[in-house]
Amino acid sequence: MEPVDQAGVTPKVQQEDTIAEGKTSKAVAAAGVVLGIGLGGFIDGILLHQIWQVHAMLSAKVPLDTMENMQTNMTADGIFHAVVWVFTLIGIIMLFNAAKRSDVSFSDRAFYGSMLAGWGVFNVVEGVIDHHILEVHHVVERLGQSGWDLLFLAVSVLLILVGWMIAKSGRDTALTQGHNT
Repeated sequence: MEPVDQAGVTPKVQQEDTIAEGKTSKAVAAAGVVLGIGLGGFIDGILLHQIWQVHAMLSAKVPLDTMENMQTNMTADGIFHAVVWVFTLIGIIMLFNAAKRSDVSFSDRAFYGSMLAGWGVFNVVEGVIDHHILEVHHVVERLGQSGWDLLFLAVSVLLILVGWMIAKSGRDTALTQGHNT
């Protein structure tokens, strides 16, 4: 049963992410975004760089045509993975710290939606900087700048929008019902 105020009305959210009891899902959502950035980077690196091998970190500037160039790209890929590992670790620490707070309302939808949005944010930033501004690599390197680069950005924006909608629905549910979802 939902809580009711003295006038018999179900209380609305006092602020965007805070319910009357002082619970918030902001810390969980923030951890989700940071984890999404880190895990999104791992998905990019593992699938595109290692399994499908459609590009390496510097493959547009340092082609994979000699062992020396492959070693250079492998080092750049390793640095890239170290950076996304740090984001992942920070996200885990943020989530752990949120779990210790009594004012945090845990919502699966807020968390997973925020992770999707974080993955999209990672892809947009990486796609714009690496594929379009610096042109250090493209989604499918052998094609150069192509529709794959634009599709990558479009899917990334979709991840942000869908993630945000899922996260918002989770926050709204948790906050209006006053419990975890």
